[in-house]
Amino acid sequence: MRVPGETGPPVDGTVRAPAWERWKPAAPAWVHLLAAALLWTGVGVGLGTAGAVWTFGAAGGWGWVLLPAALIAGLLKARVALEPTARRSAARIRARGDGRCLGGFLSWRTWLFVAAMMALGAGLRRSPLPRGILGFVYVAVGAALLRGSRVFWAEVLRGTGS
Repeated sequence: MRVPGETGPPVDGTVRAPAWERWKPAAPAWVHLLAAALLWTGVGVGLGTAGAVWTFGAAGGWGWVLLPAALIAGLLKARVALEPTARRSAARIRARGDGRCLGGFLSWRTWLFVAAMMALGAGLRRSPLPRGILGFVYVAVGAALLRGSRVFWAEVLRGTGS
């Protein structure tokens, strides 16, 4: 019998997990896929919306020419780069299985890439580049992210039995 306040291993002989293991926000793989889908969708909508506002604000009537061109560029970027990346990321999440830390839905390398892209975006917003050009880039990247997010949404639906 243990006296209250006494420290040491549990009485029943089991090994207590470290604090970081007990408190980590573990989740099943489908939740990781949902987190990735929500991140890609949310950022895609945000960038696309900001880019469209900037494009129309700076280009006026030319926005109707620039916007479709940006969407086409974004769809090409999605096909060449983001859809393959999303497929690799989804396969990684599936391979890791259930019960992993929710923050691990992206690899360390990918989190570093996200941070670099955020820093690049902040730098571009503070640069002397006209908003119309930035808007074009933002719409293209937003469209690519939205198109790439379909990979994660399909995996979420497949994984939840829907």
